[in-house]
Amino acid sequence: MAATTAPPSRLTAYRDHVQPAVVAALPELIARTAWDREEVVAHQRARLRALLADAAERSPFHARRLAGVDPDRVDPRDLSALPTMTKADVVDRFDEVVTDRRVTGDLVEATLAGTGTEPRPILDEYVAFASGGSSGRRGVFVLDVPAVVQFVGSLCRDLVARIEQMGGPPPGGLPIAIVAAGSAVHPTGGATHLAGGPLPFHFLPVPATAPLPDIVDRLNALQAPLLYGYPSVLARLAAEQRAGRLRIRPMMVTSTSETLTPELRAAIHEGFGVPIVNTFGSTEGLVGTSAPDDEDLVFAEDGCIVELVDERHRPVPPGTPSAAVLVTNLENHLQPLIRYELTDVLTAAPQGDGHLRARVRGRSDEVFRYPGATLHPHVVRSVLVRSPDVAEYQVHQTPAGIAVTLVPAQPGVHVDEDVLAERLADALAAAGLPRPEVDVTSRAALDRDPRTGKLARFVPLAGSSRSP
Repeated sequence: MAATTAPPSRLTAYRDHVQPAVVAALPELIARTAWDREEVVAHQRARLRALLADAAERSPFHARRLAGVDPDRVDPRDLSALPTMTKADVVDRFDEVVTDRRVTGDLVEATLAGTGTEPRPILDEYVAFASGGSSGRRGVFVLDVPAVVQFVGSLCRDLVARIEQMGGPPPGGLPIAIVAAGSAVHPTGGATHLAGGPLPFHFLPVPATAPLPDIVDRLNALQAPLLYGYPSVLARLAAEQRAGRLRIRPMMVTSTSETLTPELRAAIHEGFGVPIVNTFGSTEGLVGTSAPDDEDLVFAEDGCIVELVDERHRPVPPGTPSAAVLVTNLENHLQPLIRYELTDVLTAAPQGDGHLRARVRGRSDEVFRYPGATLHPHVVRSVLVRSPDVAEYQVHQTPAGIAVTLVPAQPGVHVDEDVLAERLADALAAAGLPRPEVDVTSRAALDRDPRTGKLARFVPLAGSSRSP
């Protein structure tokens, strides 16, 4: 009897469709990085018209909001006539926002609930991710194939270009160790399964939620030439490298998913002594990547229209930190995100002749607001970065101050919690918070999101307002 061959899994079939699509798109995506401003705007105009027309026709939510809007008359350089969207819109009106009536919130949530280390395609056409679970309100985002191609391609096109400049990948592709989400509900967990195949690289996942000694052992065994990870984890690994327990020689380190603060960048560089690439990849589709050791990120405006705005959604000039970012994803026609509000703080560089260049300084909802006072995270960071005995920390807002949980730089190292609490209280008082109450506690490790592995560095008090 002839042997039978088992049919491919849904993930395999989906991956076999998506990976060649990304490879086919990469030459064009790489070429777009050299576009001037006129070419960027022309592309945005064409894609925006298609998005608005499709959303108005197929999404009940957008049909109401875009009534009377002529897509051909909307200029991508000024979207102020269009309404904005929030995470609450996406969560509360999910079934009305999507354009495929088969895709319901219940279906997506059931899929995410059953997702482990591998993505679970929805209807063999879509893939879903969740964000915001570690702090704030959780969001659910579903990508169609064009959106996945744009997202993955934009994140990897600079890497692919560098691989080509180096003479091409080694047989089997360039291996990359990625210390990030262990669950595929987060893009850094799902990406490890969508990359590879015909692409010139492949990821070797190492869950950020694993105990630090296990992460070190895994990286020592892999000896991958490139290292990706959350900056909070990379800084801990840099300390392990300095201590001699981690013994790897990466050619480059790439930070992803969390804010790469100056102190984290310095710690990572001190430990590994190699160029650092910073990336920004939001689940909503906005992508930014830096050149090695450059603090500015270049945002993929061929995939998203990006508006840096103040609290009233008015444009802010270059050099002024934004209160929010409005993102219009030009490729995701399944779940149209049109002027969707992200609470990231971006500061644009002077407009050049191409894509947006900006620096990321965390999220505006990290700001702690008290009656009569506003506390920026830098007030706390400025104290903690001068504390060499502190390796990692998490700050929770309390009604009258903050509660800080910290990890000592070395096991057994004593941190004088009372002295540190006094220094923090002085800083909070100087920043305008009267009679601040500060609690400092040491622990062996901090609690990370169990599925994404991300760390919410600053956690606002539940119910606190973002309004000044």
